[in-house]
Amino acid sequence: MKVVAFLGSPRVHGNTELLLDEALKPVREAGHEVVLFKLNTMNIKPCQNCGGCEKTGVCIVKDDMDQVYDAIRAADRIILASPIFFFALSAQSKAMIDRCQAFWCDKYLLKKTIPAGPKGRKGLLIVVGGMKKEDGIHCAETTARAFFRTISVPEHETVSFLSVDAKGDILKHPTAMKDVSEAGKRLIA
Repeated sequence: MKVVAFLGSPRVHGNTELLLDEALKPVREAGHEVVLFKLNTMNIKPCQNCGGCEKTGVCIVKDDMDQVYDAIRAADRIILASPIFFFALSAQSKAMIDRCQAFWCDKYLLKKTIPAGPKGRKGLLIVVGGMKKEDGIHCAETTARAFFRTISVPEHETVSFLSVDAKGDILKHPTAMKDVSEAGKRLIA
């Protein structure tokens, strides 16, 4: 099984990365292939809304998204991990998602979906933020749902954590590491 994971946090070894690493442990231990994209280190331009993908389903902007497109097409499972910034996914996550407009054109204009393959396609969303209210989680979930639907991932699970802000504070959460590890196991089950 091929698992593609997107780390949407700019903070190196921060809460989001710790959670993603823990979710990926059971995936790696089970021998599945993992492709990890650290979005903050990649050259991904924002979508230009140029219409270049409308007739072909292929983005005309050439940058690191070319690797992402190939990985998404080949994936059986997709994980998106992002901090919540101002009640939304990080800019790094959102830039990658916006560039998936090419998949949207492919699916909805050209009527070509990504084949499910023998194992189907499932997703996992991991979000963490310092706020106490769930508004940010709901906003992030709405965007992630559109992303997963666009890339032909019909079902996904969301694991979220509130009131976690300072670097490393997720390690003080009583169940966080167990929660994401179990989510990783369910993803590949």
